[in-house]
Amino acid sequence: MAVIGVVALQGAVEEHLKQIINTGSEAIMVKHPRQLKELDGLIIPGGESTAIGKLMAHYGFIEAIKDFSNQQKPIFGTCAGMVLVAKELEGSESAHLKIMDIVVKRNGFGRQIDSFEANIEIEGMKAPFQAVFIRAPYIISAGDQVEILARVDEKIVAARCDHLLVSAFHPELTDDNRFYKMFSEMVESSMVSHSS
Repeated sequence: MAVIGVVALQGAVEEHLKQIINTGSEAIMVKHPRQLKELDGLIIPGGESTAIGKLMAHYGFIEAIKDFSNQQKPIFGTCAGMVLVAKELEGSESAHLKIMDIVVKRNGFGRQIDSFEANIEIEGMKAPFQAVFIRAPYIISAGDQVEILARVDEKIVAARCDHLLVSAFHPELTDDNRFYKMFSEMVESSMVSHSS
C-alpha cells in the first residue's frame, strides 16, 4: 500500500488525509522532515505560502523536500503548495522549493473576498471538475516539459511535470477525488520504478 504524507504546518490537512484514505492509500500527517523517509508521495496543502515557507525553513523541510523530489518521489502542491514548489514567483526575489519549472503569481485571482468556484475542464478527465479557488495563485508561464492540465480565463490553474502535480484550487474541499486518484497513480508507478 502506498504511504502518502501531508505537510501539517498549515492548511486543510485533515481533508487531504481523508481524500488519500478514500483512494486506498495510507495517509500520514507530516510534522517533521525525518518522516519523509517513510513516504511514497507527499502533498503540500494550501494556507498562506509565506508563512508555510518560513515554517518549512525553520523546521528543516526545504532541503528534505528537495531531496525527496530528487528521488523522483511524487509531490502534489495545492494552492499555496503550488506557490511553494514553483521555480520562480512573479514580483519576488525569492522562491521557496524551486523544484517545478513554473512561474507563479501569488493571489492571482485577488483576495479572500474574490474566492470563487468554477466547473473546469481538466486534461484527461471526462467530466468537468468543480474547483474551489480561495485567494488562488495561477501559473504565468511553464517550461517545455510541463503539461498544462487546466485553465480558467486563459490562466493556467493545474499542471504536471514528471513526478510533480500542482493545482491552484483546493481539491480537498470537494467530494470529487479524481485529482487524488491521479496522484495516487503517479505514486504507485513511482513505487514500481523504485523497486525495479
